Amino acid sequence: MPAELALYITKYGYLAIFSLIFLQEIGVPNPVPNELVLLFAGYLASVHVLSLTLVLLTVILADFIGTSILYAFFYLFGDYVMDHKPKWLPISKEKIMKLSNKISQREQWGIYVGRLIPYLRGYTSVAAGLLKIRPRVFLTAVIVSAITWSGSYALVGKFMGKYWQQFAGQLGGYESILFLVIVLLVVIYGVRYVARYRQKKKEGQI
Repeated sequence: MPAELALYITKYGYLAIFSLIFLQEIGVPNPVPNELVLLFAGYLASVHVLSLTLVLLTVILADFIGTSILYAFFYLFGDYVMDHKPKWLPISKEKIMKLSNKISQREQWGIYVGRLIPYLRGYTSVAAGLLKIRPRVFLTAVIVSAITWSGSYALVGKFMGKYWQQFAGQLGGYESILFLVIVLLVVIYGVRYVARYRQKKKEGQI
């Protein structure tokens, strides 16, 4: 991470963390990936510059609010934007169509998993907006994904402590591992949820 950016985050704390994550979630590119910002925020909590509780609250809200605004924009104006898309707008119709097919089949699960895949996170919110996925369905999925994604990275930064920079330097490999761990947890939760649902149905509670 550039020293100037690290100094900026250290100086302005929660406001800087929120603004950097929020801007990237609505589609404004950052000097560094959000993952590095999240790791550094966790590191600052580990050295007691910031509160871990407030860091988690900040990153989860920035993730949730930013992507919800992106979704709302395409929910309201998406058809017009896609029909009149300027060449410089980095939105691939092919990616949107692929994600749209997956999301339309799975709704909440499609949104949740899509928000956990690097480089497709933003596209997932765009696709959900274009599909006019119900706000309640979308918002439920993204608050859980924000807790999973942003919260996990901040916690990793916290527990890595002074070694966060070495970890950040090898982010590509660890990102894949973290993603696989998250997917495994999702699968386990999904199996347990389906089992409980079937049990309740069998007992006549549904």
